[in-house]
Amino acid sequence: MTLVDVRTPDPKRFIPGATGDWEVIIGLEVHAQVLSNSKLFSGASTEFGKAPNANVSLVDAAMPGMLPVINEECVRQAVRTGLGLKAQINHRSIFDRKNYFYPDLPQGYQISQYKDPIVGEGKIVISLGPDRQGNFEDIEIGIERLHLEQDAGKSMHDQHPTMSYVDLNRSGVALMEIVSKPDMRSSDEAKAYMTKLRSIVRYLGTCDGNMDEGSMRADVNVSVRRPGEGFGTRCEIKNVNSIRFMGQAIEYEARRQIGILEDGGSIDQETRLFDPGKGETRSMRSKEDAHDYRYFPDPDLLPLEFDNEFVGKLLADLPELPDDKKIRFVKDLGLSVYDASVLVSEKETADYFEEMIAKGATPKTAANWLINEYFGRLNSSGKTVQTGPFSPSANSTIISMVSDGTISSKMAKDLADALWIEISVPYSEVATEIDVRQFAESRGMKQVTDTGAIEKAVDEIIAANPDQVAKVLAKPTLAGWFVGQVMKATGGKANPQAVQALVKAKLGIED
Repeated sequence: MTLVDVRTPDPKRFIPGATGDWEVIIGLEVHAQVLSNSKLFSGASTEFGKAPNANVSLVDAAMPGMLPVINEECVRQAVRTGLGLKAQINHRSIFDRKNYFYPDLPQGYQISQYKDPIVGEGKIVISLGPDRQGNFEDIEIGIERLHLEQDAGKSMHDQHPTMSYVDLNRSGVALMEIVSKPDMRSSDEAKAYMTKLRSIVRYLGTCDGNMDEGSMRADVNVSVRRPGEGFGTRCEIKNVNSIRFMGQAIEYEARRQIGILEDGGSIDQETRLFDPGKGETRSMRSKEDAHDYRYFPDPDLLPLEFDNEFVGKLLADLPELPDDKKIRFVKDLGLSVYDASVLVSEKETADYFEEMIAKGATPKTAANWLINEYFGRLNSSGKTVQTGPFSPSANSTIISMVSDGTISSKMAKDLADALWIEISVPYSEVATEIDVRQFAESRGMKQVTDTGAIEKAVDEIIAANPDQVAKVLAKPTLAGWFVGQVMKATGGKANPQAVQALVKAKLGIED
């Protein structure tokens, strides 16, 4: 990683220590598994969850005489990711051998890229906020490079009391190592960067981003310094597979290094592991440098070359990415920056929202309902828009029923609760979609709009409460009490606007 400082020290990100302020410097090396049916240099399957060593070819097991053959789909996916990161695409790149020994690396080396990667410099814009005024802070984080490499296998130390087993299912799986520049200055920035990168590769369809399955993980480089000084000695926290744990690891590691330096010590460059149970990092090994791996071009693989036409076709087929979609949602649909940011954070969420609009919901109403009502139900039950019970059409219908006066806003929430219990399974698994309007009518969930019925209820409440009438006449702002009583008397089914208008008319209150 080339260490170039491009950011002006920001006091609001300083970490106070016993002897003054400190600044944390963070860079990430993210390993994203390429979405492809087969591995980088063999035809073996990449399917997750198979029995140990079920997805292993002779190439993956490094049998004598077996030669690697590049998977063109993995090349396309890497280039598409580079384009999504607005990065330089290198039309000529070279695969190198990165030499080290480990039991789950059967070749004794990893095929990677060193000096000539497939993708060069790019950038990601992250947003922090909103603050109390509702403003967001946009920060540009540089991308140093993206290169292709093969994954190693997995050592399993808990299967036998005296031996370790090796599962080579991951051996040879294609990875994109996406290396950031050391441009992040807080754990919040690092988490926002990882979240944004994960969103981008999911929009592109180049990585599924499933961190719990190991298909996206990060090596986190952390150092600290006095504001305005040069970079300090960094430590690398290896294989962090949770955005939340990443934040905890950075916070702990920064404090650990500050404590050592304030006590007069020095930081050793090393690789560390994060223990989520204890919330701390611990030393793993001394940090290797490039020369320790004895890189040299892989003699079994020719340089990878492609032309402008290859890149141009991939660029033309790129989907709308989150930043562009957010701009469109704000400019064309009239959403707030906050609402647009929430809705574009995941491709599935943005698609769901747009399908609601296609079914007739107005953008602002759909956004408000999703963010303030439906997402809360999903989050509390551990579901997503894909696994939740309501189709975009169902949510759109609920909104329409409020708009056309069939139900009130409160009744909409009650209807959503009843539908949630009624359906209970992902909407994609329902053979026949439920008729929301018919369901609401069968449950008596229909707003009373009959002016005569509402007027009768208003008259009865007024007649029964002369003392309250006197108070309202003296202070008209108390008229809401009568509205509440009428709504209560009608079981919440009366149209609130009609009730309010009749109460004011009966009591002689002018708007």
